[in-house]
Amino acid sequence: MAHKPKNKMPIADRAKQFMPFAALKGLPEALAAKERIVVSKIELSEEMAEELDRKMHQLKRGKIATVVYFHKDEYLQITGMVARIDEASRLLQIVNTKIEFDDILDVIV
Repeated sequence: MAHKPKNKMPIADRAKQFMPFAALKGLPEALAAKERIVVSKIELSEEMAEELDRKMHQLKRGKIATVVYFHKDEYLQITGMVARIDEASRLLQIVNTKIEFDDILDVIV
C-alpha cells in the first residue's frame, strides 16, 4: 500500500505560521510613547547663544555635522550631511530633516 503524499502547503503560507503574532496591535508604539520624557525647551544664555552662533557659522553645505535640537517636547540628535543653510528662512537642513535655527541647542562640526 503506497502512501499518497499530503498536499504540501506553499512555502509563503508555511512562513506565515512562524511570523510573530501581535495580539495587541499598536501596543509597542503606545509603550514607546509612554516612555518618552517630555521636557521644556532650554532658553540659551547669552554666552551659549554666542557659542552656538560661532558654531553655526562653521557649518558648510556638504559637510557632516551633528545637531541637537528641540522637536515636539523632546531633544533629538541628528548626524548627517548639511543639505541647506537658509539664513533668510532661518532653517538648517540635515539630509531630509529641516530644523529651525531657534530650535537648535548645539552643533558639532
